[in-house]
Amino acid sequence: MAPQTVSLLSELPGRVEPLRTAQVRARVNGVVLKRQFAEGAVVRAGQPLFLIDPAPYVAAVDSAQAQVARAQAGLAQASATAERYKPLAEARAISQQDFVNAQAAEKAAAADVAAAQAALRSARINLGYAQVTAPIAGRIGRALVTEGALVSAAEATQLALIQQTSTVYVNFTQSSGEVLRLRRAVANNELQRVGGQAVAVSVVLEDGSVLPQPGKLLFSDLSVDPTSGQVTLRAEVPNADGLLLPGQFVRVRLAQAELPGGFLVPQQAVTRTQQGDTVLVVGEGNKPAPRQVNIRSGQSGQWVVTGGLKAGDKVIVDGFQKMFVPGAPVTPVPWQPVAAQAPASAAAASPAASVASAVGR
Repeated sequence: MAPQTVSLLSELPGRVEPLRTAQVRARVNGVVLKRQFAEGAVVRAGQPLFLIDPAPYVAAVDSAQAQVARAQAGLAQASATAERYKPLAEARAISQQDFVNAQAAEKAAAADVAAAQAALRSARINLGYAQVTAPIAGRIGRALVTEGALVSAAEATQLALIQQTSTVYVNFTQSSGEVLRLRRAVANNELQRVGGQAVAVSVVLEDGSVLPQPGKLLFSDLSVDPTSGQVTLRAEVPNADGLLLPGQFVRVRLAQAELPGGFLVPQQAVTRTQQGDTVLVVGEGNKPAPRQVNIRSGQSGQWVVTGGLKAGDKVIVDGFQKMFVPGAPVTPVPWQPVAAQAPASAAAASPAASVASAVGR
């Protein structure tokens, strides 16, 4: 055995959430004339999605344009009157009150022009809302209305839903008790915080496979859910292959702390009973003897041992059936994992670690 820094992995339940979600809703009243997208397709921001009957809004724009023209004509007339009254007022050919009234009429006509132009802009905005476009880029779901449906701006009728899933969030929870234990262990220097700017996370799918591309931990919530006693954490995970779907149940593996000077022992080498956990260690004269160990957690088919072993110990992993006489000397040889266990064990074991198989003499 050789001590090493062991990352303490936690596997926590989580749900997938899209990076962004936009509800496409009606902003004007009218009848839907056309659906302009394929359901389930990827749409770009600003892409036309639905066409609401624009005829009433075209008429409103025309009416607003006419009101602008009327107001501009009134302004021209009022400006001409004020200009004509100006020299007359200076020559005292008209009363000062008439000149003031002419100037006030000119300003009122200018205000009428501004109001008419604002009404025209509003009418054009409503006409633009008749063409419903995608507010964000992403994958759009099924259409929630069909051609001929009457939609309402007052009720904000939902037309479709767009979700960005090329990168997704995974929200998962951890018990507040476990969070407290980790923080106390770090404060007591029993554990070390994981270095780096962002903690890497692995996502385990429902069939047990691990997503090839790892994600990163974004944050841990500052409050505890009073109903469940859980703390919410969020990770950001690339999803270019589309394997993660919004609302999907997954499990998240992450290392929140590191154990300096720990040992990794294959689980088959440990005997677990109510009296404690023991392993067989090859001692002096190659005689195996049981030794009690302290186990913290398990990961990748191995136990993380925090006490009871020291560097250089030879732990028996295989060949127990060859030990005919308890305490009889054995010939230890390097242990080789079977092919089925090799990927899991080799991934977790350090190259410096050494365990043994027992061969009876």
